[in-house]
Amino acid sequence: METEIKFRMADENDLDSIVAMLADDTLGSKRERYKNPLPHSYIKAFRAITSDSNNELIVACVGNEVVGVQQITFIPYLTHQGGWRATIEGVRTSASVRGKGVGTELIKWAIQRAEERGCHLVQLTTDKKRPDALRFYERLGFKATHEGLKLKL
Repeated sequence: METEIKFRMADENDLDSIVAMLADDTLGSKRERYKNPLPHSYIKAFRAITSDSNNELIVACVGNEVVGVQQITFIPYLTHQGGWRATIEGVRTSASVRGKGVGTELIKWAIQRAEERGCHLVQLTTDKKRPDALRFYERLGFKATHEGLKLKL
């Protein structure tokens, strides 16, 4: 991108832009409820995330516009000799900047942040219905080494 991307912790004023990005794709439009005012569940989740020192909700900005988001969760494990790992979730970019490198910069930023926090591993998942996302993460060095399972409650 020609314009500099800046990263920062999200604040509650960013929530509308974040939910709009989460809802702006085929899968997100089926599970998110982007409306004005936002459902209180988003505010409650935002406050829980931002009050937890092992969670960071990061926004990418061009000027004052929020153009990307990701959540990074830092998790201690007994495996790997008590090592920490970072899990990246909810990565989205605004339609106005897709294909312009914002997603790449978000993930690189998250990897650097994980290193700063002493993590030995960065992990993420992507829906099997998103083959382009899988290729994107593989280009950034991620490997599909495990089979992920989920149980919807």
